[in-house]
Amino acid sequence: MKFREFITSSGKKILAGKDAESNEEVVKGFIGKSNVLLHTAKPGSPFCVIAETLNTSKKDIKEAAIFCASKSQDWRDNKNDVAVHVFSGKDTYKRKGMKAGMFGVKKFKVIKVKKKEIERLK
Repeated sequence: MKFREFITSSGKKILAGKDAESNEEVVKGFIGKSNVLLHTAKPGSPFCVIAETLNTSKKDIKEAAIFCASKSQDWRDNKNDVAVHVFSGKDTYKRKGMKAGMFGVKKFKVIKVKKKEIERLK
């Protein structure tokens, strides 16, 4: 399997990269689209995407944020709350010279994922 997968309680599929190359693949497939993407505020996180765009709820986004945080280096190293950026594929870009797995984001929202929420997922 190229990507990590997670299914939200409403049945939405979340795809997440495992390394720079798979992050590159997962994001490139959704640049310019209206899908919801997530990445932690700190480096060392999978890029996660909610694969379906119809009826994406706040609960789906929160569950995806918790999953994203749980797979991050920030969580692994600190075992504390993790800030996750939430953005659209339409706000994501790749410039020439950016390393594999690195993308720019024009605008995003921040969700604070609490330690206890990540621990419940495990």
